[in-house]
Amino acid sequence: MDSLLLTDELVLLAYDDDGANRLGRPQLDYGLAGAVLLELALAGRVEVTDKHLVVTDPTAIGVPLLDEALTMLAAGRPRKPKNWIGKLAKGLPERVLDGLVETGVLRRESDRVLLVFPRTRYPSPTGAPPAVETEVRERMAVALTGNGPVDARTAALLTLTRAVGLDRKLFRELPKERVKARMDEIATADWASAAAKKAIDEMQAALMVATTAAIVTTTTS
Repeated sequence: MDSLLLTDELVLLAYDDDGANRLGRPQLDYGLAGAVLLELALAGRVEVTDKHLVVTDPTAIGVPLLDEALTMLAAGRPRKPKNWIGKLAKGLPERVLDGLVETGVLRRESDRVLLVFPRTRYPSPTGAPPAVETEVRERMAVALTGNGPVDARTAALLTLTRAVGLDRKLFRELPKERVKARMDEIATADWASAAAKKAIDEMQAALMVATTAAIVTTTTS
């Protein structure tokens, strides 16, 4: 498979070896919407002005998932990042999972729990974690255990996993305080352009608000 999008990487990290979503819904949906916005920010297509997300370059990137989102953003009025999360999230998990199945990274298994409740899982075809997922995890671990600069995409992915609360599930073998301190350091470092960094910071805050609200709603309903 060619280079993964942040959406692909987030899905691979969110699903366990048995093919179950350990992040939950709608947290995964919101996280994927945030990943799309992160990609657009890193590509120099969007930035935040007066706390509103604006399209600065409508040129297509050549990736349907991103280009469709860019078209939606360009056609709509400027909104705060948090107001785009829900709009962009619709159907994203299924679309990203379909793509990973089509390329053979994951496989789809459908059955019924207790012969009644339908269930769909997305395990690896080999039974072991996909090689691309292992590479992503190793890249993130190196960034967290090192002291030097981190490339923009790895930093963006770490920012994304933290925003949706997935970091606590991924790095349990690493010292908790070390992970927190390194995450803080990466979050404030100059790993992207000033405009992209500002947009990414706003999106991270928006994701935290959206996912926290989703968790509260789930636990109180």
